[in-house]
Amino acid sequence: MAQQVAVDRSALFGEDDAQGVITLAPDLAYRRLGIVNVVLAGSPGAEWVLIDAGLPGTQRLIEHAVESRFGPGARPSAIVLTHGHFDHVGMLETLAGQWEVPVYAHAHELPYLNGTSSYPPPDPHVGGGLMSRLSPLFPRSPVNVKRWLHALPEDGSVPFMPGWRWIHTPGHSAGHVSFWRQADRGLIAGDAFITTAQESAYAAATQAPELHGPPMYFTADWEASRASVEALARLQPEYAVTGHGHAMHGAPMRTALERLAREFASVAVPSDGAYVLHPARAADGSAYQ
Repeated sequence: MAQQVAVDRSALFGEDDAQGVITLAPDLAYRRLGIVNVVLAGSPGAEWVLIDAGLPGTQRLIEHAVESRFGPGARPSAIVLTHGHFDHVGMLETLAGQWEVPVYAHAHELPYLNGTSSYPPPDPHVGGGLMSRLSPLFPRSPVNVKRWLHALPEDGSVPFMPGWRWIHTPGHSAGHVSFWRQADRGLIAGDAFITTAQESAYAAATQAPELHGPPMYFTADWEASRASVEALARLQPEYAVTGHGHAMHGAPMRTALERLAREFASVAVPSDGAYVLHPARAADGSAYQ
């Protein structure tokens, strides 16, 4: 079964509007789409970016969130991805084509976004929840946004997101990235760690405040994942929004993240599983690191 690091409810962070858009900073908000989050980075009336593209079938929810925050007819300067698993790119092809904007991801993630490679098979035997058992049914074939696709700049900058840097946080996928802003110690963690037990359908729906490692059934390299969580914990973020679950902030969140990093092997890594001792290989044949 998945374990967790409990977090006091005082760590929950953000104020939501009528469309469910939760504001974290004047230029940062997110929208919960059932079991997954998309992030809206940028101020109303200025340049903005969509981070991740939700589940299949959530186009209208994303569009309503965009309209609520940025006004009718708004479109981003780019779509930026933490990674390309199906629940983060469900509407990517549709929205990239509708908006005609560039799509950015880590170079190691491009094969899963340009129609070239499928992700490694999920492991339904880890985590002990319904979501894990159903994972063989989840799409893992690549989307194809080659027309709009670009690798993130090698210098660590994030296009159209001044002040933010991308950090390679592999493990959950080969090219997984998180985004960090030193000015307010803000972290967009994607699935490097999450704040709900994503393996459990009940927990994914109720989303009690707790910290977890990445969703177990799709994580292909646990050693790389551990190193990624340790790197993010060392940043000592003031607030964090993850790919699944509620945003959190403050000392309770940092304490929980430090514990997750310190006890990762016992809290996050399954006791057995296809990728625990034998990490999957990336599309180019290299290890996920």
